[in-house]
Amino acid sequence: MNKLLPLACLALLGATEVHAQTDAAPVTAPAKPVLGPDGKPLPKITISGGRAGDMDERRNSVAGKQVYGREELDRNGDSNLGDILKRLPGVTIGGRPGRGGDVRMRGMGNGYTQVLLNGERPPAGFSMESLAPDQVERIEVMRGPIAEHSTRAIAGTINIILRDGYQQKDKQLKFTDSIEQGRHAPNLSLTVPGKTGSLTWLLTGSVFENRQHDQTETVNRDTRSDGVVVKDQNVLDETKRNSRGIHLTPRLSYKFDNGDTLNFQPFLMVNRSDSDGRSDLTQNAGLVPPALLQPPEYNLALTGTHAESTFVRGFGNWVHKLQGAAKLDVKFGFGSGHSDSDSLRYQYDNSGKLLQRYTDDSTVRDRSASTGGKYTTPIGKEHALAAGWDIELGHRAETKTSLDKNGVSQFGDSGNDLTADTRRLAVFAQDEWDISQQWSGYAGLRWEGIRTTSTRAGQDISNTSSVLSPLLHGVYRIPGHDKDQIRASLTKSYKAANIQDLIALPSLSRLNSATRPDRTGNPDLKPELATGLDFAYEHYLGRSGIITAGGFIRDIKDLIRRELTLQDTPTGPRWVSTPGNIGHARTKGIELEAKFQLQELMADGPAIDFRSNYSRFWSSVDGIPGPNNRLDAQPKQTANVGLDYRLKPVPLTLGASLNWTPPTIIQSSAEQVVYTSRKRSFDAYGLWKFDARHQIRISANNLMAEDALGSNIVTARGLAQLADTTNQTYVVWSVKYEMKF
Repeated sequence: MNKLLPLACLALLGATEVHAQTDAAPVTAPAKPVLGPDGKPLPKITISGGRAGDMDERRNSVAGKQVYGREELDRNGDSNLGDILKRLPGVTIGGRPGRGGDVRMRGMGNGYTQVLLNGERPPAGFSMESLAPDQVERIEVMRGPIAEHSTRAIAGTINIILRDGYQQKDKQLKFTDSIEQGRHAPNLSLTVPGKTGSLTWLLTGSVFENRQHDQTETVNRDTRSDGVVVKDQNVLDETKRNSRGIHLTPRLSYKFDNGDTLNFQPFLMVNRSDSDGRSDLTQNAGLVPPALLQPPEYNLALTGTHAESTFVRGFGNWVHKLQGAAKLDVKFGFGSGHSDSDSLRYQYDNSGKLLQRYTDDSTVRDRSASTGGKYTTPIGKEHALAAGWDIELGHRAETKTSLDKNGVSQFGDSGNDLTADTRRLAVFAQDEWDISQQWSGYAGLRWEGIRTTSTRAGQDISNTSSVLSPLLHGVYRIPGHDKDQIRASLTKSYKAANIQDLIALPSLSRLNSATRPDRTGNPDLKPELATGLDFAYEHYLGRSGIITAGGFIRDIKDLIRRELTLQDTPTGPRWVSTPGNIGHARTKGIELEAKFQLQELMADGPAIDFRSNYSRFWSSVDGIPGPNNRLDAQPKQTANVGLDYRLKPVPLTLGASLNWTPPTIIQSSAEQVVYTSRKRSFDAYGLWKFDARHQIRISANNLMAEDALGSNIVTARGLAQLADTTNQTYVVWSVKYEMKF
């Protein structure tokens, strides 16, 4: 055995192609073969890494998994994960540029897109925007659900894999300073790998501070059916926010003598923020008849808010090897989190007299525990069978108080505790096999049940749902064209109502209207069920290029959408938004992607990496008049284009990318229409490598800095209530210095 080890090393050095984790061209070995101990030539061995490894995993995955590794994560020097996700094919980010929002695949968010952390659902209150790219090893994007993950993925799944201790040898120190409107946001990140005997570890942590200034202008105008304006107001809101925090993601791995492996990765996030807000309300009396003119609720409002949150989550798994290449992978996890916020708001009239004071406090406590496992065994030469289970328990305790200056509660349950318990159980089985040289198939079945029980103001509320999801995926490799293949999937998936929509305490709007309603929950919600068809044609180019064209269809039952009602409350009539199952919907789309290295197509071409993607979506909701009766906030199109140019004379790489989403008009109900302006985000960067261990990156995000415009109009009870909003966006400059030691 000891004699064979040096020979194996020589075989690696003498392999025909050795692809290291760099952008260099493959190294060609001498023609003379390396001989083994029996005098015969050793077989050729290819080592793939970097982009080639990611592309190989994408090509070989039967269920259609796309992998984006460290190269994509480091490309632009982004300070948050949202800026990376928005460039991936078919992925959009809600909200205005630079402020992030919910992650959306195929234009569908709000629970349609499943976001996982190491294959598990993240803790309640966790935001992907707060996760630094330095803490992530890779991103996996799956268009269709698979059995071993939850099928709560009508649009698809984005799996965030945290840093892996096996793939890094050097310590890394990164310092970033981002500047927005002259306000600095420093970030310091440190990664330390290590090994002692059978124990391997990777310690990753970051500390940060962020200062932001937001400004929003809103025009509120109410018009009667006879054309008479009864309210015309302008509201200018300004907020100055200072947030700071620390994130830690260590990873420990221990390998036993019998080949078993135990992995554990805790995750800690601590965030604190303070903000000061100012709201100026002016009323235009020129359009409103004097008899209809009502005094504004306030002329000036000042608000101070303090918020803090701490989340602790642990992931672990034990891999036990069995006879016949079978293995048992048992996973476990736990989570604990708390968030507290308190705000004090003063409202004044135009003479400076105090009109009202509101005190709002909120406390949320979350605990969770989970376990699961997967047994895998080969059946024959190219056949793998797996079966397993998932169990998750969660507990939430929430208290909200909202009092005016006289100590009067602003809603009926103010000050009461809400407690909720969630139990999720799932079992699954899946079979993946290479049927022939041209065909590979996947068949899976997953049953998942969720039960939510809660106590609110002494009243017990419960909601139970279960879904059985059959899943089929297939790949056909075209004979005679080894770089071409066709994919197809037929799946069942679902979207469960989140706990806030089921049993949340009311969220009050200080300027209550049909366009700014209060929000509450509905314990009778049922899950949305979807039947999905996905298909794609793929043509691979070189080591890291691909051209693909695909499409999808989703037929959705029991669609959940919020509906507006005018309700009597202790403080008078108020508009309230409540979720409900309204019926049937369908969405479909086409998705195109092209990425390649120009030098692989042109031998003497420049060192340019090109990437682009385009998606077109259609959707319709039954029972709502068209033509814009689309799924909530789903745009009709989205596109990305970008390139990177590595200069030969100097160690400089330049790159830029453009993300575009056109204006969107959604007919949310027979009474409500919502408009969102186009979104164009142009980013650029320059990377200078001093040597293999030191480099500096300068980047600029949102260089166009276009205002984000929105409009919301509700026509009900003979009144058209319009709210036009203008949100400013800003250019963010960043400097990142990276050092290995």
